[in-house]
This record gives sequence, C-alpha cells and structure tokens, in this order.
Amino acid sequence: MKLVIPEDVQTALRNVGVKRGQAIMVHTSLSSLGYVCGGAQTIIEALLHSVGQEGTIMMPTQSWKNLDPTTGVYWQEPKEWWPVIREYIPAYDERITPTNTMGAVAEMFRQWPGTIRSGHPARSVAAWGRYAKYLTEKHSLSDIFGDGSPIGRLYELDGAVLLIGVGYDKNTSLHLADARAEYPGKHTVVESSAIQVDGQRVWKSYETLAVDGEDFPAIGEAFEQTGQVRHVSLGDGILSMMSQRALVDFAVEWMNENRK
Repeated sequence: MKLVIPEDVQTALRNVGVKRGQAIMVHTSLSSLGYVCGGAQTIIEALLHSVGQEGTIMMPTQSWKNLDPTTGVYWQEPKEWWPVIREYIPAYDERITPTNTMGAVAEMFRQWPGTIRSGHPARSVAAWGRYAKYLTEKHSLSDIFGDGSPIGRLYELDGAVLLIGVGYDKNTSLHLADARAEYPGKHTVVESSAIQVDGQRVWKSYETLAVDGEDFPAIGEAFEQTGQVRHVSLGDGILSMMSQRALVDFAVEWMNENRK
C-alpha cells in the first residue's frame, strides 16, 4: 500500500488536467488510492483548491435505498421485513440523509461548507462553486439523468468527468447518454420514494427511465480507444479525466449501435 500526501494529490490533479474555473463531475474511491493522509478531507480540499471559487465540483450523493423495498434494493434483508422498512424509511432530507455506497469522499462532500445538494430523494448530487446552484436546482423526480438533470446541465456547461480510483461502471454521465439514445429495449419504470410534503412524510411515485449500466465498462473501454482520456497515477490508483460532452456523444452512438 502506498502513502499519499496532500502534495501528491494536488500534483496528480494538475497533471491529469484539472484547471481553475472548470466544472467537473467527480467519482472517487478513497480506498483504491492506498493510505491517504487526511483521508477524504485531503481529496476534497485538493479538488476545491484546484478549480478555485470560479470553478465547480459536483459529486453523486445518491440515497438509492430510499426506494420501495419491492424494487429489490433491500436484498440483504428478509423479504418479510420489507413492509416494515417501507413504513419507517425516513423521508429524504437533503441536509441529513446519508449517501448509499457513494464512498467516503462523497459522504463528506455533501456536508462540506458551501455545498448544495439536489432535491431528488434517491439520485441526488451535491455541488460546490460557481455553478452549484444551477446544477442542483429543480432536480425533477422523473428526470433523474436526462437533459434537465444535474448531469444534463453539466453537459451544457461543457464540463469534465474525473474518475479517481474508479471505473466507468461508476461514471454517472453515461446515464445521460442512456436518456438520449434510442434502442429497442429502452423503457420507463415507476419508482417511489419517501419525501416530505407540507411537513408530512409521504411515498411519492414517479415515472422515470429505467437505469441500465451493465454495459458501461464496455462503453468506457471503447471510448478509451479514441485517445480522449488522460490518465495519471496517484498512490495505488489511477485518475482518469475526460470531456463529458465527448464521452456522452460517443456513448449515445455506441448505445444506438449496440443495445438491443
């Protein structure tokens, strides 16, 4: 296991292409980097310093356990518990609802001073910086990953994607391509989440595009062959940075050609 100090993180971010003023969607796995002195705080501070106040950092802060247990998100719990779980799941609160499997960096980032979190009860993002409000406001229940969503708005800003120790299976921007692509198996589903309405906890149902990311690693592998991804080592892991527009546009064509 390698030892990573703050200067190492700052150098890696600079070498992979992070610059002041950029708007970047960041996905992280802290454990993949080795031992990072200062942990998640070190990664966040380096990111914010690198883009500056005129830049923007966004991360996924999804609480996807806030879905009806009948969808299978509580597969580790006995099925006979599901009705009880449904009755007592707390309503989404962007201030306190924890992330689910988003990693230590995203969990700290959602609580970071100045960070704004979107209002989607299951698929939220958090953002800091110049465009934080624009990216996170009015995150529609039904438009989780489409043009009006935070990742759709990042596309409008010509933002970037930075993968820190993770692969394309964690690359949320590929869901925007999913929303734009046309293929035979594309379909919607009805999901439900616990939310607050007029101070009361209610289950709200909404129709949205079915989330499908099984082929994201294959899409990423194909996109890598275009030479549009920069890679830099950091500790035991790899940083990968790319234009979000280039990735999404490529992925739309790939899905149109390869999805059934």
